[in-house]
Amino acid sequence: MPILPLTEENFEQEVLQAEGPVLVDLFAAWCGPCRALAPVLEMLAEARPELRIGKVDVDAQPELAARFDVLTVPTLLLFRSGRLLRRTTGAKTPAELEEFLRSGEA
Repeated sequence: MPILPLTEENFEQEVLQAEGPVLVDLFAAWCGPCRALAPVLEMLAEARPELRIGKVDVDAQPELAARFDVLTVPTLLLFRSGRLLRRTTGAKTPAELEEFLRSGEA
């Protein structure tokens, strides 16, 4: 499944109303660790089609960043059935990302 660009307008439908797990990456274009995480998320999107992955550009969508108290990028939020299960910050290796998802039962 392709990675979805998320905005204030589609967040409710794409994340909070989604039935399965949703991983949300809050990032900034100028952020080096965010750029390092991008290919890891692309690989994850291909490997786990049951997992919806969305990206929020915090500079373009500051209200979403504020809504989830995001002070550091990248921040990853894991949702299931509209409920925030877990959060983490910083770039992750594929193994670290899989562990994060497993511990959140995604």
